[in-house]
Amino acid sequence: MMPTVPSPLAVLSHGSGARVWDVDGTEYLDFLGGIAVNALGHAHPVFVDAVARQAGRVAHISNYFASEPELALAERLTRLTGGDAVYFTNSGTEAIEAAVKLARRTGRPRILSLTSSFHGRTMGSLSLTGKPALQDPFRPLLPGTEQIAPTIEALEAALAEDVAALVVEPIQGEAGVVDLPAGYLAAARDLTRRVGALLIVDEIQTGIGRTGDWFVYQAEGVTPDAVALAKGLGGGFPIGALVGFGDAARLLQPGQHGSTYGGNPLATAVSGAVLAEIEDAGLVANAALRGAQLRDAITGMGSPLVAGVSGRGLLLGIVLTAPVASAIVAAAQERGLIVNAAADSRIRLAPPLIIGDAEVAEFAEKFAAALTAVHATTTTSPTGATA
Repeated sequence: MMPTVPSPLAVLSHGSGARVWDVDGTEYLDFLGGIAVNALGHAHPVFVDAVARQAGRVAHISNYFASEPELALAERLTRLTGGDAVYFTNSGTEAIEAAVKLARRTGRPRILSLTSSFHGRTMGSLSLTGKPALQDPFRPLLPGTEQIAPTIEALEAALAEDVAALVVEPIQGEAGVVDLPAGYLAAARDLTRRVGALLIVDEIQTGIGRTGDWFVYQAEGVTPDAVALAKGLGGGFPIGALVGFGDAARLLQPGQHGSTYGGNPLATAVSGAVLAEIEDAGLVANAALRGAQLRDAITGMGSPLVAGVSGRGLLLGIVLTAPVASAIVAAAQERGLIVNAAADSRIRLAPPLIIGDAEVAEFAEKFAAALTAVHATTTTSPTGATA
Protein backbone atom coordinates (compact mmCIF):
# COMPACT_ATOMS: atom_id res chain seq x y z
CA MET A 1 0.00 0.00 0.00
CA MET A 2 1.25 3.51 -0.79
CA PRO A 3 2.18 5.47 2.35
CA THR A 4 -0.72 7.91 2.06
CA VAL A 5 -1.93 7.37 5.63
CA PRO A 6 -0.11 7.00 8.97
CA SER A 7 0.50 3.59 10.48
CA PRO A 8 -2.84 1.94 11.32
CA LEU A 9 -3.99 2.16 14.94
CA ALA A 10 -5.05 -1.49 14.77
CA VAL A 11 -5.94 -4.20 12.25
CA LEU A 12 -9.68 -4.67 12.62
CA SER A 13 -11.34 -7.97 11.85
CA HIS A 14 -15.11 -7.62 12.27
CA GLY A 15 -17.82 -5.62 13.97
CA SER A 16 -21.33 -5.80 15.35
CA GLY A 17 -23.46 -2.81 16.25
CA ALA A 18 -21.28 -0.16 17.84
CA ARG A 19 -18.41 -2.59 18.50
CA VAL A 20 -15.41 -3.82 16.54
CA TRP A 21 -12.77 -6.45 17.18
CA ASP A 22 -9.16 -6.53 16.02
CA VAL A 23 -7.32 -9.59 14.71
CA ASP A 24 -6.07 -10.34 18.22
CA GLY A 25 -9.61 -10.47 19.58
CA THR A 26 -9.52 -7.13 21.42
CA GLU A 27 -12.95 -5.51 21.62
CA TYR A 28 -13.55 -1.77 21.14
CA LEU A 29 -16.55 0.53 21.50
CA ASP A 30 -16.51 2.37 18.17
CA PHE A 31 -17.30 6.07 18.60
CA LEU A 32 -15.77 7.08 15.26
CA GLY A 33 -18.11 5.01 13.07
CA GLY A 34 -15.84 4.90 10.04
CA ILE A 35 -15.64 8.72 10.25
CA ALA A 36 -19.39 9.34 10.44
CA VAL A 37 -20.13 6.65 7.84
CA ASN A 38 -21.58 3.66 9.69
CA ALA A 39 -24.98 5.10 10.52
CA LEU A 40 -26.43 1.67 11.39
CA GLY A 41 -23.23 0.43 13.00
CA HIS A 42 -21.47 -2.73 11.88
CA ALA A 43 -23.12 -5.75 10.23
CA HIS A 44 -26.66 -4.44 10.72
CA PRO A 45 -29.12 -7.04 9.39
CA VAL A 46 -30.81 -4.47 7.12
CA PHE A 47 -27.47 -3.55 5.56
CA VAL A 48 -26.33 -7.17 5.17
CA ASP A 49 -29.63 -8.26 3.65
CA ALA A 50 -29.67 -5.35 1.19
CA VAL A 51 -26.14 -6.14 -0.04
CA ALA A 52 -26.85 -9.86 -0.44
CA ARG A 53 -30.25 -9.43 -2.04
CA GLN A 54 -29.17 -6.87 -4.65
CA ALA A 55 -25.85 -8.59 -5.37
CA GLY A 56 -27.90 -11.67 -6.25
CA ARG A 57 -29.92 -9.66 -8.78
CA VAL A 58 -27.61 -7.19 -10.52
CA ALA A 59 -24.74 -5.09 -9.17
CA HIS A 60 -23.71 -2.89 -12.09
CA ILE A 61 -25.30 -1.89 -15.39
CA SER A 62 -23.47 1.36 -16.41
CA ASN A 63 -25.10 4.74 -16.79
CA TYR A 64 -26.57 3.86 -20.18
CA PHE A 65 -29.39 2.23 -18.23
CA ALA A 66 -31.48 2.97 -15.17
CA SER A 67 -32.44 0.60 -12.36
CA GLU A 68 -35.32 0.45 -9.91
CA PRO A 69 -33.09 0.98 -6.82
CA GLU A 70 -31.53 4.07 -8.43
CA LEU A 71 -34.89 5.64 -9.26
CA ALA A 72 -36.33 4.77 -5.85
CA LEU A 73 -33.35 6.32 -4.05
CA ALA A 74 -33.57 9.49 -6.16
CA GLU A 75 -37.24 9.81 -5.20
CA ARG A 76 -36.46 9.23 -1.51
CA LEU A 77 -33.63 11.77 -1.51
CA THR A 78 -35.66 14.49 -3.19
CA ARG A 79 -38.38 13.90 -0.59
CA LEU A 80 -35.98 14.00 2.36
CA THR A 81 -33.94 16.96 1.13
CA GLY A 82 -36.68 19.00 -0.55
CA GLY A 83 -34.55 19.09 -3.69
CA ASP A 84 -35.57 18.53 -7.30
CA ALA A 85 -32.93 16.29 -8.94
CA VAL A 86 -30.08 14.00 -7.90
CA TYR A 87 -26.70 13.17 -9.42
CA PHE A 88 -25.15 10.02 -7.93
CA THR A 89 -21.45 9.60 -7.25
CA ASN A 90 -19.27 7.05 -5.45
CA SER A 91 -17.88 9.30 -2.71
CA GLY A 92 -18.05 12.67 -1.05
CA THR A 93 -15.15 14.19 -2.96
CA GLU A 94 -16.89 13.24 -6.23
CA ALA A 95 -20.06 14.94 -5.02
CA ILE A 96 -18.02 18.11 -4.50
CA GLU A 97 -16.43 17.74 -7.94
CA ALA A 98 -19.95 17.68 -9.38
CA ALA A 99 -20.74 20.79 -7.33
CA VAL A 100 -17.70 22.54 -8.80
CA LYS A 101 -18.89 21.78 -12.33
CA LEU A 102 -22.38 22.94 -11.36
CA ALA A 103 -20.89 26.25 -10.23
CA ARG A 104 -18.86 26.54 -13.44
CA ARG A 105 -22.06 26.22 -15.46
CA THR A 106 -23.15 29.63 -14.16
CA GLY A 107 -20.41 31.19 -16.30
CA ARG A 108 -18.98 33.07 -13.34
CA PRO A 109 -15.28 32.63 -12.49
CA ARG A 110 -15.06 32.65 -8.67
CA ILE A 111 -15.97 29.93 -6.16
CA LEU A 112 -15.75 30.74 -2.46
CA SER A 113 -15.22 28.39 0.47
CA LEU A 114 -14.07 28.85 4.06
CA THR A 115 -10.72 28.66 5.80
CA SER A 116 -10.20 25.44 7.80
CA SER A 117 -12.82 23.71 5.66
CA PHE A 118 -12.47 20.22 4.21
CA HIS A 119 -14.25 19.19 1.03
CA GLY A 120 -12.11 16.30 -0.26
CA ARG A 121 -8.76 15.44 -1.81
CA THR A 122 -9.34 15.29 -5.57
CA MET A 123 -8.09 18.41 -7.32
CA GLY A 124 -11.37 20.31 -7.53
CA SER A 125 -12.45 19.55 -3.98
CA LEU A 126 -8.91 20.10 -2.69
CA SER A 127 -9.00 23.56 -4.29
CA LEU A 128 -11.97 24.35 -2.05
CA THR A 129 -10.41 22.84 1.08
CA GLY A 130 -9.17 25.56 3.40
CA LYS A 131 -6.11 23.71 4.64
CA PRO A 132 -2.85 24.96 3.07
CA ALA A 133 -0.88 21.97 4.38
CA LEU A 134 -3.04 19.69 2.25
CA GLN A 135 -3.04 22.02 -0.77
CA ASP A 136 0.60 23.09 -0.98
CA PRO A 137 2.11 19.86 -2.39
CA PHE A 138 -0.31 19.99 -5.33
CA ARG A 139 -0.30 23.61 -6.47
CA PRO A 140 -1.33 25.11 -8.83
CA LEU A 141 -4.91 24.45 -7.84
CA LEU A 142 -8.16 25.15 -9.68
CA PRO A 143 -8.20 28.81 -10.78
CA GLY A 144 -10.84 31.06 -9.27
CA THR A 145 -11.16 29.23 -5.96
CA GLU A 146 -10.80 31.35 -2.81
CA GLN A 147 -11.02 30.68 0.93
CA ILE A 148 -12.44 33.37 3.19
CA ALA A 149 -12.76 33.63 6.95
CA PRO A 150 -15.89 31.95 8.39
CA THR A 151 -17.59 35.22 9.31
CA ILE A 152 -20.59 37.01 7.88
CA GLU A 153 -18.46 40.15 7.49
CA ALA A 154 -15.89 38.31 5.34
CA LEU A 155 -18.66 36.88 3.20
CA GLU A 156 -20.22 40.31 2.67
CA ALA A 157 -16.84 41.67 1.58
CA ALA A 158 -16.08 38.79 -0.81
CA LEU A 159 -19.42 38.38 -2.54
CA ALA A 160 -19.89 40.11 -5.87
CA GLU A 161 -21.65 39.42 -9.17
CA ASP A 162 -18.64 37.44 -10.45
CA VAL A 163 -19.03 34.81 -7.71
CA ALA A 164 -20.47 31.54 -8.97
CA ALA A 165 -21.00 29.84 -5.61
CA LEU A 166 -20.25 29.65 -1.93
CA VAL A 167 -19.48 26.08 -0.80
CA VAL A 168 -19.84 25.65 2.95
CA GLU A 169 -19.91 22.94 5.62
CA PRO A 170 -22.53 23.80 8.24
CA ILE A 171 -20.16 22.27 10.83
CA GLN A 172 -16.46 21.94 9.98
CA GLY A 173 -15.92 18.28 10.78
CA GLU A 174 -12.29 17.76 9.81
CA ALA A 175 -11.30 20.96 11.61
CA GLY A 176 -12.42 19.31 14.83
CA VAL A 177 -16.21 19.76 14.71
CA VAL A 178 -16.11 23.56 14.63
CA ASP A 179 -19.45 25.37 14.62
CA LEU A 180 -20.03 28.30 12.28
CA PRO A 181 -21.16 31.61 13.81
CA ALA A 182 -24.83 31.71 14.78
CA GLY A 183 -27.01 32.61 11.80
CA TYR A 184 -24.24 32.06 9.25
CA LEU A 185 -26.20 29.78 6.90
CA ALA A 186 -29.23 32.08 6.87
CA ALA A 187 -27.02 35.09 6.17
CA ALA A 188 -25.17 33.17 3.46
CA ARG A 189 -28.47 32.33 1.80
CA ASP A 190 -29.60 35.96 1.80
CA LEU A 191 -26.25 37.32 0.62
CA THR A 192 -25.70 34.78 -2.17
CA ARG A 193 -29.23 35.28 -3.45
CA ARG A 194 -28.64 39.02 -3.49
CA VAL A 195 -25.75 38.70 -5.98
CA GLY A 196 -27.14 35.69 -7.86
CA ALA A 197 -24.54 33.20 -6.57
CA LEU A 198 -25.28 29.58 -5.70
CA LEU A 199 -25.29 28.38 -2.10
CA ILE A 200 -23.88 24.84 -2.06
CA VAL A 201 -23.99 23.11 1.33
CA ASP A 202 -21.55 20.29 2.03
CA GLU A 203 -23.47 17.91 4.32
CA ILE A 204 -21.22 14.95 3.57
CA GLN A 205 -20.36 14.56 7.25
CA THR A 206 -23.31 16.31 8.90
CA GLY A 207 -26.18 14.90 6.85
CA ILE A 208 -28.38 11.79 7.02
CA GLY A 209 -29.59 12.41 10.56
CA ARG A 210 -26.23 12.62 12.25
CA THR A 211 -26.81 16.00 13.88
CA GLY A 212 -30.29 15.17 15.20
CA ASP A 213 -31.97 16.56 12.07
CA TRP A 214 -31.90 15.02 8.62
CA PHE A 215 -29.81 17.99 7.48
CA VAL A 216 -28.42 21.05 9.23
CA TYR A 217 -29.69 23.43 6.54
CA GLN A 218 -33.23 22.27 7.30
CA ALA A 219 -32.75 22.90 11.01
CA GLU A 220 -31.53 26.40 10.09
CA GLY A 221 -34.56 27.06 7.88
CA VAL A 222 -32.44 27.48 4.74
CA THR A 223 -33.03 26.18 1.20
CA PRO A 224 -29.71 25.83 -0.67
CA ASP A 225 -29.17 25.54 -4.40
CA ALA A 226 -27.40 22.22 -3.98
CA VAL A 227 -26.34 19.88 -1.20
CA ALA A 228 -23.49 17.34 -1.32
CA LEU A 229 -24.02 14.01 0.46
CA ALA A 230 -22.01 10.85 1.17
CA LYS A 231 -20.69 9.05 4.30
CA GLY A 232 -23.88 8.03 6.17
CA LEU A 233 -25.80 7.91 2.89
CA GLY A 234 -24.57 4.36 2.29
CA GLY A 235 -24.13 3.28 5.90
CA GLY A 236 -20.75 1.77 4.96
CA PHE A 237 -21.26 1.19 1.23
CA PRO A 238 -19.50 3.73 -1.03
CA ILE A 239 -21.98 6.20 -2.50
CA GLY A 240 -22.36 9.97 -2.76
CA ALA A 241 -24.84 12.39 -4.27
CA LEU A 242 -25.33 15.98 -5.30
CA VAL A 243 -28.93 17.15 -4.92
CA GLY A 244 -29.97 20.21 -6.90
CA PHE A 245 -32.77 22.63 -6.01
CA GLY A 246 -34.81 24.74 -8.40
CA ASP A 247 -32.95 26.11 -11.42
CA ALA A 248 -29.64 24.66 -10.16
CA ALA A 249 -31.04 21.15 -10.66
CA ARG A 250 -31.02 21.79 -14.41
CA LEU A 251 -27.60 23.40 -14.86
CA LEU A 252 -25.79 20.17 -15.82
CA GLN A 253 -26.99 18.91 -19.19
CA PRO A 254 -26.49 15.54 -20.97
CA GLY A 255 -22.82 14.80 -21.62
CA GLN A 256 -21.51 17.48 -19.25
CA HIS A 257 -20.80 15.09 -16.37
CA GLY A 258 -20.93 11.38 -15.72
CA SER A 259 -19.67 8.37 -13.78
CA THR A 260 -19.30 4.72 -14.76
CA TYR A 261 -20.19 3.47 -11.29
CA GLY A 262 -22.31 6.36 -10.02
CA GLY A 263 -25.86 5.29 -9.15
CA ASN A 264 -25.15 1.59 -9.63
CA PRO A 265 -27.92 -0.78 -8.49
CA LEU A 266 -25.95 -2.28 -5.61
CA ALA A 267 -24.96 1.03 -4.00
CA THR A 268 -28.38 2.61 -4.45
CA ALA A 269 -30.23 -0.45 -3.13
CA VAL A 270 -28.10 -0.49 0.01
CA SER A 271 -28.49 3.27 0.48
CA GLY A 272 -32.26 3.02 0.09
CA ALA A 273 -32.39 0.30 2.73
CA VAL A 274 -30.19 2.31 5.12
CA LEU A 275 -32.33 5.44 4.75
CA ALA A 276 -35.52 3.45 5.23
CA GLU A 277 -34.16 1.95 8.46
CA ILE A 278 -33.10 5.36 9.76
CA GLU A 279 -36.64 6.59 9.16
CA ASP A 280 -38.45 3.50 10.46
CA ALA A 281 -36.32 3.12 13.59
CA GLY A 282 -36.47 6.81 14.55
CA LEU A 283 -32.70 7.15 14.46
CA VAL A 284 -32.70 10.88 13.70
CA ALA A 285 -34.48 11.56 16.98
CA ASN A 286 -32.17 9.05 18.67
CA ALA A 287 -29.15 11.01 17.45
CA ALA A 288 -30.53 14.16 19.07
CA LEU A 289 -31.27 12.34 22.34
CA ARG A 290 -27.94 10.51 22.61
CA GLY A 291 -26.01 13.60 21.58
CA ALA A 292 -27.56 15.54 24.46
CA GLN A 293 -26.70 12.71 26.85
CA LEU A 294 -23.10 12.62 25.63
CA ARG A 295 -22.75 16.38 25.95
CA ASP A 296 -24.00 16.24 29.54
CA ALA A 297 -21.72 13.30 30.35
CA ILE A 298 -18.64 15.04 28.97
CA THR A 299 -19.23 18.36 30.69
CA GLY A 300 -20.12 16.51 33.87
CA MET A 301 -16.72 14.81 34.02
CA GLY A 302 -15.20 17.99 35.40
CA SER A 303 -11.86 17.25 33.78
CA PRO A 304 -9.38 20.14 33.63
CA LEU A 305 -8.54 18.95 30.11
CA VAL A 306 -12.07 19.65 28.77
CA ALA A 307 -12.92 23.23 27.81
CA GLY A 308 -16.27 22.52 26.18
CA VAL A 309 -18.26 20.58 23.58
CA SER A 310 -19.10 21.67 20.03
CA GLY A 311 -21.28 20.21 17.30
CA ARG A 312 -24.77 18.74 17.26
CA GLY A 313 -26.38 15.35 17.80
CA LEU A 314 -23.89 12.56 17.22
CA LEU A 315 -21.25 14.74 15.58
CA LEU A 316 -19.52 16.23 18.61
CA GLY A 317 -16.18 17.90 19.21
CA ILE A 318 -14.57 17.83 22.62
CA VAL A 319 -12.56 21.04 22.95
CA LEU A 320 -9.41 20.52 25.01
CA THR A 321 -7.41 22.94 27.13
CA ALA A 322 -4.11 21.52 25.87
CA PRO A 323 -2.84 19.91 22.63
CA VAL A 324 -3.13 16.37 23.97
CA ALA A 325 -5.77 14.93 21.63
CA SER A 326 -3.48 12.19 20.28
CA ALA A 327 -2.55 11.11 23.80
CA ILE A 328 -6.22 10.91 24.76
CA VAL A 329 -7.01 8.83 21.66
CA ALA A 330 -4.23 6.40 22.58
CA ALA A 331 -5.35 6.21 26.21
CA ALA A 332 -8.94 5.61 25.13
CA GLN A 333 -7.92 2.85 22.75
CA GLU A 334 -5.98 1.13 25.53
CA ARG A 335 -9.29 1.06 27.44
CA GLY A 336 -11.30 -0.30 24.51
CA LEU A 337 -12.73 2.95 23.12
CA ILE A 338 -12.21 4.38 19.63
CA VAL A 339 -12.36 8.17 19.28
CA ASN A 340 -10.57 10.53 16.90
CA ALA A 341 -8.07 13.37 17.22
CA ALA A 342 -9.44 15.71 14.56
CA ALA A 343 -7.03 18.45 15.69
CA ASP A 344 -4.31 18.81 18.32
CA SER A 345 -6.80 20.17 20.85
CA ARG A 346 -10.04 18.57 19.65
CA ILE A 347 -11.52 15.08 19.90
CA ARG A 348 -14.20 14.08 17.39
CA LEU A 349 -17.07 11.73 18.20
CA ALA A 350 -19.21 10.24 15.41
CA PRO A 351 -20.70 6.99 16.73
CA PRO A 352 -23.40 4.97 14.96
CA LEU A 353 -26.90 6.44 15.18
CA ILE A 354 -28.08 3.23 16.89
CA ILE A 355 -26.32 3.78 20.23
CA GLY A 356 -28.37 3.67 23.42
CA ASP A 357 -28.03 4.22 27.16
CA ALA A 358 -25.54 1.37 27.59
CA GLU A 359 -23.13 2.71 24.98
CA VAL A 360 -23.36 6.25 26.35
CA ALA A 361 -22.57 5.00 29.86
CA GLU A 362 -19.67 2.85 28.65
CA PHE A 363 -18.25 5.75 26.66
CA ALA A 364 -18.45 8.03 29.69
CA GLU A 365 -16.63 5.54 31.90
CA LYS A 366 -13.83 4.81 29.44
CA PHE A 367 -13.35 8.38 28.23
CA ALA A 368 -13.21 9.74 31.78
CA ALA A 369 -10.54 7.15 32.59
CA ALA A 370 -8.56 8.18 29.50
CA LEU A 371 -8.76 11.86 30.50
CA THR A 372 -7.58 11.04 34.01
CA ALA A 373 -4.66 9.01 32.72
CA VAL A 374 -3.49 11.73 30.33
CA HIS A 375 -3.93 14.48 32.90
CA ALA A 376 -1.80 12.48 35.34
CA THR A 377 1.09 12.46 32.87
CA THR A 378 1.16 16.25 32.50
CA THR A 379 3.35 18.36 34.74
CA THR A 380 2.55 21.77 36.16
CA SER A 381 5.05 24.58 36.39
CA PRO A 382 5.24 26.89 39.45
CA THR A 383 3.11 29.40 37.55
CA GLY A 384 0.39 26.83 37.06
CA ALA A 385 0.85 26.42 33.29
CA THR A 386 0.46 22.90 31.98
CA ALA A 387 3.66 21.68 30.40
